[in-house]
Amino acid sequence: MRILEWILVLVTIAATVLILVFPKRRAMTMGTLTALVLTVLLHGLINSFRVQMIPTYIVTLVLFITLIIQVMKSYRGDRYVQSVRRPNRLSRIKMTLVSILVLAFSAGSIILTWLLPAFTMPEPTGTYAIGTFSQHLVDESREETKTPEAGDKRELMINVWYPVDQKTAQGLPLEHYPSELGEAISLVFGIPSQVFSYLDTIPTHVVQGAEMSAVQSKYPVLLFSPGIRSARFQSMTMIEELVSHGYIVVGIDHPYTSAQVTFPDGRAVSYQADPEFATSGELYQYNIKGIGIRAEDASLVLDTLTQWNSHDPNQLLEGKLDLDSVGIFGHSYGGATTAEALAQDDRFKAGLSLEGGFWGKVSITALKQPFMYIMSGGTAKSLDPDATAKDKVFYPEFEPDLDRVMSNSLNDTYYLTVENLFHQSFTDISLISPKMFARGMTPEHNVDITRSYTLAFFDHYLKGEEQPLLQGPSSKFPEATYDTKYTKLRHQKAE
Repeated sequence: MRILEWILVLVTIAATVLILVFPKRRAMTMGTLTALVLTVLLHGLINSFRVQMIPTYIVTLVLFITLIIQVMKSYRGDRYVQSVRRPNRLSRIKMTLVSILVLAFSAGSIILTWLLPAFTMPEPTGTYAIGTFSQHLVDESREETKTPEAGDKRELMINVWYPVDQKTAQGLPLEHYPSELGEAISLVFGIPSQVFSYLDTIPTHVVQGAEMSAVQSKYPVLLFSPGIRSARFQSMTMIEELVSHGYIVVGIDHPYTSAQVTFPDGRAVSYQADPEFATSGELYQYNIKGIGIRAEDASLVLDTLTQWNSHDPNQLLEGKLDLDSVGIFGHSYGGATTAEALAQDDRFKAGLSLEGGFWGKVSITALKQPFMYIMSGGTAKSLDPDATAKDKVFYPEFEPDLDRVMSNSLNDTYYLTVENLFHQSFTDISLISPKMFARGMTPEHNVDITRSYTLAFFDHYLKGEEQPLLQGPSSKFPEATYDTKYTKLRHQKAE
């Protein structure tokens, strides 16, 4: 709980005690009412109200009404009884019941804020500050397949995060966690989105309107594709880490598979659920088409970046993009997008999939680029033929596709399994609710696993830097284990 939330809970408890013990003292009533109103105002203005505090808000409202009634009675009667009558047995029972009720409501707020705390974003470890801007893209060469209007073109929303000098960023207001994440989490976990309405009060390390750093003449580029029903902001800790180490990162929202995509004119395109299929084979073919569209989205973004590198309408990225060092990574459906984009577009020089599938060209051709696959320990258990319970993200064709992709690759491959993680652990969900989603570790350690291995992979293959994390077990991350069958350094051997 934040400090003003604690203070509000304590003030409501104290106010209840004062009302019960000193019900007819005007000065006490006025002081209690003033303290209650001030605390609520400060909490709302500084922390902002949130769903987790509703039990305390209910108590506060009842107390406010009670105190107002007492004040009105005191002035109407034009006198106050200064002595306190000794409470009888009935009044003691009443006081006890009210006290228990108030304590129960207060405990409810404490438990809810404990489950869904107002967290602090982990600090990025790089030397750069982080700037951002959003952009609406339209692909005039492709028609949108899911819109009811014929002739509509494929549209995307992207965010570009880029390196900024620390001095330049000083004094600029920090961006807050985007509200779109509440809708995404709601879709993934079936929790009302209002529960996460407080997320947009949490500051990130990102600023808007800052000039790009001139420390380097140009910067390597990474594209990020989120999971299905998610958003381009789902892994802000990882994006911040990469940008702080000198990458330009572009997050893509894919309409109809992302949670909700809002365009500058106010139009909002929501996630469209997959139709029901009689067989896994039919669903497999459907996903091939869906991932193909997403891979084309990634190529559209890269086409746009190429244009901006020559002429940027925002006058920010021109000449700053190292288009010979472009990578792509993604989570779940975004991981599948990553693998297919590598297969379809040679301009991507390296790719990392966070527990994605393999649908499309990638499953029938050999990858030419370095590729890393990170799987959670929870999902990995589904690969055991004796496993009676299969993770919901597992599908029958996954294992043979994985084997073909990892075995037939023409370049280096890494296959890393991380125990105690589950499918959504590759997002920031462990920070949003450590008690529910950080399993056997702190949320900061959970976040550090993903961002450290992602950074190491791209630092090695896009910057040419040696990375101990890619060379074997790490004492810092004992949960992470490389599979020797699929982890192969073919490129080094060829040299």
